[in-house]
Amino acid sequence: MTTVFVSSVIDAPAGEVWATVRDFDAMPQWHPVIADSTIENGLTADRVGCVRRFHTRDGGLIREQLLALSDYDYTFTYAILESPMGVSDYVATLKLTPVTDGDRCFGEWSAEFMAPAEREAELKRFVGQEVFLAGFHALQARLSTRR
Repeated sequence: MTTVFVSSVIDAPAGEVWATVRDFDAMPQWHPVIADSTIENGLTADRVGCVRRFHTRDGGLIREQLLALSDYDYTFTYAILESPMGVSDYVATLKLTPVTDGDRCFGEWSAEFMAPAEREAELKRFVGQEVFLAGFHALQARLSTRR
């Protein structure tokens, strides 16, 4: 099992960051890798069990299912159902924690998945840097209160 963990501090209140990321269908609005997104079967984007279908800017199709969402804990968990990455059993969690010193936010994004041994390092780097860290950097640029 491959594990990826990335964390960052975002110079914006946790509630404001959560309002941006909590919408499971809103990634194209804040993540630089995502081109479009839609929730399948007419479900709402905050309903556990909903499936988002999106394309990356390079044309890849990914389908993910929302497994858990907590407004109290500022966290959601999702699984990849379909992806060109060649991973299986992929489950990821994004969690935000308020940092009261400066009204900032600590973000954690982690995933566990199975990957072919020969691609494990490449996929770990891709998920960690190109997906998770790139997402945190985009949130920082969009929401920072210290510009």
